Amino acid sequence: MVDHTQASNTISLESYGIKNAKVHYQLTPKQLHDITIAKGQGVEASSGALAVNTGEFTGRSPKDRFIVKDSITEDKVWWGNINIPFESDKFQKLYDKVVAYLSNKEVFVRDSYACADEKYKLNIRVINEQPWMNMFAYNMFLRPTEDELKNFTPEWTIVNAPGFMADPEVDGTRQHNFAILDFTRKIALIGGTGYTGEIKKGIFSALNFILPVFKNTLPMHCSANVGEGGDTAIFFGLSGTGKTTLSADPARKLIGDDEHGWTNENTVFNFEGGCYAKVINLSEENEPDIFNAIKPGAILENVILNDKGEVQFDDTSITQNTRVSYPIYHINNIQVPSIGKNPKNIFFLTADAFGVLPPISRLTPGQAAYHFISGYTAKVAGTEAGIDEPLPSFSACFGAPFMPLHPTKYAEMLSAKMKEAGVNVWLINTGWTGGPYGIGSRIKLKYTRAMISAALKGDLDEVTDETYRTHSVFGLKQPRTCPGVPDEVLSSRATWNDDEGYYKAAYKLSESFRENFKKFEEFANDEILAGAPNVR
Repeated sequence: MVDHTQASNTISLESYGIKNAKVHYQLTPKQLHDITIAKGQGVEASSGALAVNTGEFTGRSPKDRFIVKDSITEDKVWWGNINIPFESDKFQKLYDKVVAYLSNKEVFVRDSYACADEKYKLNIRVINEQPWMNMFAYNMFLRPTEDELKNFTPEWTIVNAPGFMADPEVDGTRQHNFAILDFTRKIALIGGTGYTGEIKKGIFSALNFILPVFKNTLPMHCSANVGEGGDTAIFFGLSGTGKTTLSADPARKLIGDDEHGWTNENTVFNFEGGCYAKVINLSEENEPDIFNAIKPGAILENVILNDKGEVQFDDTSITQNTRVSYPIYHINNIQVPSIGKNPKNIFFLTADAFGVLPPISRLTPGQAAYHFISGYTAKVAGTEAGIDEPLPSFSACFGAPFMPLHPTKYAEMLSAKMKEAGVNVWLINTGWTGGPYGIGSRIKLKYTRAMISAALKGDLDEVTDETYRTHSVFGLKQPRTCPGVPDEVLSSRATWNDDEGYYKAAYKLSESFRENFKKFEEFANDEILAGAPNVR
């Protein structure tokens, strides 16, 4: 057994209502790693990383995410099935139950912060029931120095009790698990789930309200990197579209892989201090940065190990959503601090399984706002029961589950910033070419990288009838040539060798876009509405 009691600093949690707890404060990742193994809650992989199983939940539970409806949120939050209201007095009663549950237990506390830009810093205290979840907080949030800890005052608190099960009939939850934000009390209350992503996305959701409402700063579900000339590139995209992969570029420094803010001073800053990457089918050849970040200090979630402790990256028997978290300094080529200036290019990434959208196209401001609000990608056959052909999937602002305000609020901010900064916006299809999923093939990663590289270098800046063609259905400008990419690859229609089949699929997808956008039309201006695709 590891004797971890001697190494533990401690603080009192009485002010939170947690009484007589054995509190471990600000333990090192190594200590938390060892405690997790000693408690039988994880094992060490051959790489030295900690491997854990998150239990019943291997992903977020969006239907169990609530926001307390009160004087701060009542008139600002876009209430509905994404932002589900919760009563303030019910929150207090549930909070009291959770802290009573944590009383007399061993708990793990960490002070950290979000937002790499000093002007926007949000101090956070994380109170965890489990040691490995406290290690996750070390990895994912920013880490204060010893001096900063001396005078540390937390603004927000995360109370995380995966072993506490709510009683829906009494507590007002949907089922036994919950993740609730209270903007008045400044608490993220999480219970009944062992999935660590709820911790990370809880603070992301809070910042998606705080920054636009109080700080006039645009929060973004994106990755970002910076070139040698100081130009920043931003990559929006839903899970599986290549956000983490494409922002990891040996020629550019990584700012962050998932959550950023864009300020009035025209800087882009990372909210986080780490990365939380999918590892399904991970290989050193395709994604060396992520592969090599899996070492002591990293936490693997829901992976299968062989008898030598090696990760079986293609084994999805627990979940397709296998993950690793690690501090950003596990990546070699990073921007320190995690701040970039001078945003010049924005890439919207979509994995179009219909094989319809061009592999790269240049967007007008109206089209950019339209596609940002739409947040399109596609689910492919085989990923869910009953799906035997691709299904369009829309998530507003490429992050609807984390956006407390109406999507058009974020789109208007993005449009204003794009115009002010003179940013180029590109739609990148990392999905299928030569036909839909099942007939065509996935666009080669080397071609996608070449297109992004050409856009970043300015090789695609000259926009004339000779250099670009306009897509007849989506109205998108497609470059006719691009260094490192065969010309025929640049036209999705040409790769099909079946014009009738192509246009049938294109119009079908355009109708899905328009149908999805109906719920936003009354809030969108004429410029945004003009960005819509054509219909037959």
